[in-house]
Amino acid sequence: MISVVILGTGNVAKHLFDAFWDIEEVNVRQVIGRNDYTLSYFKDKVDRSTDFSKIEEADIFLIAVSDDAVAEVAQFLNRKKGIVAHTSGSVPISALGNQVRRGVFYPLQSFSEGKSINFKTVPLCIEAENKKDLKLLQQLAQLVSLEVHEISSDQRKSIHLAAVFANNFSNHLFTIASEICTDNNLPFSILTPLIKETVHKLDFLVPLEAQTGPAKRNDLKTMESHLNQLKNKNYQDIYSLLSKSIKEKYGKKL
Repeated sequence: MISVVILGTGNVAKHLFDAFWDIEEVNVRQVIGRNDYTLSYFKDKVDRSTDFSKIEEADIFLIAVSDDAVAEVAQFLNRKKGIVAHTSGSVPISALGNQVRRGVFYPLQSFSEGKSINFKTVPLCIEAENKKDLKLLQQLAQLVSLEVHEISSDQRKSIHLAAVFANNFSNHLFTIASEICTDNNLPFSILTPLIKETVHKLDFLVPLEAQTGPAKRNDLKTMESHLNQLKNKNYQDIYSLLSKSIKEKYGKKL
């Protein structure tokens, strides 16, 4: 059995805890957080504490906090014998300081409060500084996910950047689309089949081949009409910049 202590009480910590909860081979010994309110999610399930000086021993300590807090939290684990691993996509392994056994356990997924996720489908990116620790992290990862990848800190930074484009930026575009629908008395749900088909096509085509729309066709009349419809200057700039990027990608210069 692999014993785990989770440090953090945000969305990543909660989803990791839920993923471990029903697995017999994993024993979550403790969850550490900054205040009792954020720890209430784990009430009656596991030992909880706000005292970082009373962290129990474990095979693996998972630091699931904001990027800026990783180094600070890691300092509380300097005397622990287990692997100290953070769950960030952009923080280097060196941010864990002088830990003897440093690692990374990065779930490549967008986690939202109240939205359950099938962790078996979540890619887990792991990293360690020796083979023994890497093997243990791999064992833990394979208990909760069917997709485990050993990657370096540089590779992880790159995949995190790619994820921001694929997830965070696309969701912001969905938000703009939703506002356009609302402003014109249309339900955003009318776009849901289109969005789902856009993603579904990626099972069969690479993104470069799946691109459609007025910018790829160099349909200047339609693009001008769209820009005139947009009253928000930021949205006009986003539309123009993305259209320019698409046109140049497909060989049609401005």
